[in-house]
Amino acid sequence: MFRVGLVGAGFMGGFHAAGWAHTPATLAAIFAADYDQMHALCRHTGAQPADSLDALLDAVDVVDICTPTHLHHGMALKAAAAGKHVICEKPLARTPEQAAEMIDACRAAGVTLLPAHVVRFFPQYALAKQTVDEGAVGRVAVVRLSRVSSGPAWAADSWFTDFEKSGGMMLDLMLHDFDYARWVAGEVESVFAKSVGARNPGERQDYGLAILRHTNGALSNIEGGWAYPPPMFRTALEIAGDGGLIEGPAEGAIPLGVYLRQTGEGGDAITGVPSSPLAEDPYTTQIKHFYDVIANNAAPRVTAEDGLAALRIAFAAMESARTGRRIQMEEVQ
Repeated sequence: MFRVGLVGAGFMGGFHAAGWAHTPATLAAIFAADYDQMHALCRHTGAQPADSLDALLDAVDVVDICTPTHLHHGMALKAAAAGKHVICEKPLARTPEQAAEMIDACRAAGVTLLPAHVVRFFPQYALAKQTVDEGAVGRVAVVRLSRVSSGPAWAADSWFTDFEKSGGMMLDLMLHDFDYARWVAGEVESVFAKSVGARNPGERQDYGLAILRHTNGALSNIEGGWAYPPPMFRTALEIAGDGGLIEGPAEGAIPLGVYLRQTGEGGDAITGVPSSPLAEDPYTTQIKHFYDVIANNAAPRVTAEDGLAALRIAFAAMESARTGRRIQMEEVQ
């Protein structure tokens, strides 16, 4: 058992707090800039309010950072210096340079740094990855991912729409699928992207498309946007290989369809059977996994280096959208 300190009591802080209730860990303290939110979440969870980050660090063993993106770097460095394990909401930092510094600081302090890339814990995405790893669809050739929603409106100070704080839609939202594409299809060689935001800086709505070329020759086509009317949120995945196709449609009752190339006795193709996984809330699954990593030294499903790699892909996409040219990954520091 260990004591957890939650930093941030907003939208995502609430999800993380609920997840810790399903582990043997104790949510011991919460610190947040919003006094009312902090005390409300403390009343709900039984955690103690902290009047500063330093006070929280004195009371816990693990720090769970659920603050705006531009605050991750400084808070993680302070937690590492205090010898605390760190869980950090995605994106790991506002820039790849900051993320690299966080990784170095945690490694030097001998503490764990885990980025909260929750899409890896959604059952349909996890099953699709498992299906690929089992070789069922053969060699992956094309990955198509979509994540389009209304603009985030839950932050009191609208920090999501402040590019200096959030990095914009490509960094905050499309990062999920940049990470997933790399997880499924391997390292990325280059990125070509277009976005509305690159043409109209400062607009609340944004929409982008990115093509990732992986080092093994696979291509990932990724769509993202803060473009729908609220409260719509649509995601979809498709993984095509030389042995079959995986689909996770945006609409429909089936969470994931797996259609493999199969043959009957005479060699004729027969119809594949869709699968439909059921599981707990993925935010809870993620927190339970993080507990197991820290408490029992389990192998992490997502590492700090994965968080840095996803950031670098996002920055390549942002630069491509800005300049109109394909960006090689070695250009991104």
